[in-house]
Amino acid sequence: MAPRKPSDRSRADRIVAEGRRARAEWDSSYRGRALKLLPWVCGSCGRDFNSKNLSELTVHHKDHDHTNNPPDGSNWELLCYWCHDNEHSRRAVAESSGTARGRAEGPSVTQKPFADLDKLLKGQE
Repeated sequence: MAPRKPSDRSRADRIVAEGRRARAEWDSSYRGRALKLLPWVCGSCGRDFNSKNLSELTVHHKDHDHTNNPPDGSNWELLCYWCHDNEHSRRAVAESSGTARGRAEGPSVTQKPFADLDKLLKGQE
């Protein structure tokens, strides 16, 4: 086997350096951090994931704010594609109907079943 040329060595060094840079970038992303902190299980359906199907597991922001990425991962939940899509679909329906958390207008209770109970009880005495 012939010895490597200097250009082959520098090319290999560049490839290794690029790989290390990409890995460091991925590790610092919220997805990389979430996958290190949380078990690889869908938080909704409970499906287990491994390195072969890990690409089907997504990071869901519980408060729906993608800029809220605390270091402890408290705003993240791992969900499979299907459960993540379902979560966002349910939220979209709730927002369009005005029932999303914090968006409903008016009183949350519309009936007062015991409103006149004191009057009824006084009449029985």
